[in-house]
Amino acid sequence: MDLQKELANLIFPNIDKTVEDYKKLYPERNLKEGAKVTRFAPSPTGFMHIGNFCSALVDYVVAKSSDGVFYLRNEDTDQKRKVEGAVELILNTLEEYHMIPDEFQLENKIVGEYGPYVQSERKEIYHAFIKHLIEIGRAYPCFCDTDQLEELRKVQESGKQRTGYYGRYATCRRLKVEEQIQKVKEGIPYVIRFKSEGSHDEHFFFDDLVRGRISLPQNDQDIIIMKSESKLPTYHFAHVVDDMLMHTTHVVRGEEWLPSVPIHIELFRAFDEKPPKYIHIPLILKKDGETIRKISKRKDPEASMSYYKEKGYPVESVIESLMTIINSNYEEWHTANPDKNYLDFEFSPKKMSSSGGALYDIEKLNNISKNFISKLKASEVYDRVLNWAKEFDLEFYQLLQEYKDYSIAIFNIEREQKKPRKDYENYSSVKLQIWYMYDELFNKENLVYEFSKIQDSKEIATILNTYIEKYYQEENNQEEWFNQIKLMCDELGYASNMKEYKEHPEQFKGNVADVSTVLRVALTTKTMTPDLYEIMKLLGKDRIQNRFERVIKK
Repeated sequence: MDLQKELANLIFPNIDKTVEDYKKLYPERNLKEGAKVTRFAPSPTGFMHIGNFCSALVDYVVAKSSDGVFYLRNEDTDQKRKVEGAVELILNTLEEYHMIPDEFQLENKIVGEYGPYVQSERKEIYHAFIKHLIEIGRAYPCFCDTDQLEELRKVQESGKQRTGYYGRYATCRRLKVEEQIQKVKEGIPYVIRFKSEGSHDEHFFFDDLVRGRISLPQNDQDIIIMKSESKLPTYHFAHVVDDMLMHTTHVVRGEEWLPSVPIHIELFRAFDEKPPKYIHIPLILKKDGETIRKISKRKDPEASMSYYKEKGYPVESVIESLMTIINSNYEEWHTANPDKNYLDFEFSPKKMSSSGGALYDIEKLNNISKNFISKLKASEVYDRVLNWAKEFDLEFYQLLQEYKDYSIAIFNIEREQKKPRKDYENYSSVKLQIWYMYDELFNKENLVYEFSKIQDSKEIATILNTYIEKYYQEENNQEEWFNQIKLMCDELGYASNMKEYKEHPEQFKGNVADVSTVLRVALTTKTMTPDLYEIMKLLGKDRIQNRFERVIKK
């Protein structure tokens, strides 16, 4: 037995499977030509960032548009960051957006033939691959402790050199194999490092599907590929092995990973494997005053996908808003094809932003959402708001349940027309828009009435009393209803004809719009609402009279 194999067996005495054994256990996928395999591979930190979700969306679109495979992999090699329940949260979020992975693992449930899909459960696989690298002289144990590495960093900084473990600074790299064996036998703590063959002075070229041909310095860092305490691999190594065995064809990730590409491709080549194609998507940015910055999970609530659920944004609207920043021509396509699914869109990585990040505008999302909700049937709005309220507003949920038909009728106000109203930007905004339609909410409020042109309490009382006593007729259609209001205006000295009012305003107390506003405010407290006639039809005479009396007594 040569010394390299002796070292490998000493470090991994219980690993008897080889790299070739595992390649046989994970054969090529039986997919049609051109089918793409993508993975969403977050760390289970208990937080679903919008940037991660955007990456998952691209993964999903790339896979599904090619009849390929979209799978979820739990990259938990950093056990310190692991949060219980994080994987379930991720899966639930993907399910909410109808992006269910074809393959995944949740606790002991494994869906798919290429698992485990949890990296901490694949330790033996990684060890077999690391053992192979040691055997062929492409990996070695490093015995440098924290103090030694800190001293090395100081030396490099004082000499204005690049920091890191490379070249002449990679001291353990120069140890003879016999010395390495002896130190391992002595129980000296170690990590395993990859022995790079690159030169920082030479350039490395690769094709990114977003940015095209890219030139970067070759990797010359002897990166750590296995940690000392947990014996788990680092991200750099683990994901390469997994992508090989799971036959990932396209890797979608943030552009911050671009500098690491030379490392990853060198690792693939060390195993004589062809690397996947890379899609490095832009960072998600937001406008903050006059500046544009990276969206932050610490500063920005909209950075978390939980924000959109709590606010009640339709999943369709969130998807659409992200698709518009993923591909520059999506908005135009969607306008021309409003009834088509986003998966029908011909996604192209080349139409993604290749520099400066992608600006995510919450106001644009609001407009998209308003437009989407306005096109739903009243019954659909009801169902969606009910489901949201069940989780986030129990009081409103109970009212919606109790007054189902009434609530649907409210949602139907100005909906069945050529240009429906666009009042609701999300489901949480609905209650704020229509609370006054429910006596249970209206009566418990310390109401502030927004009377504008007509503010004299006696005049307001006169208008309300006159209307309910002489001119209100529940059976009137909209035209008849408005004629009654105009008749009342004539009686009380207000202009029923706006043209006459504009020509001779001094002859009138005000106009029909001013009188209508008094009625509107008395019923809703607001000067701006959906159609007043429809509101009054739904409220009915008793409610109208009670609310008028409340204003008069006030």
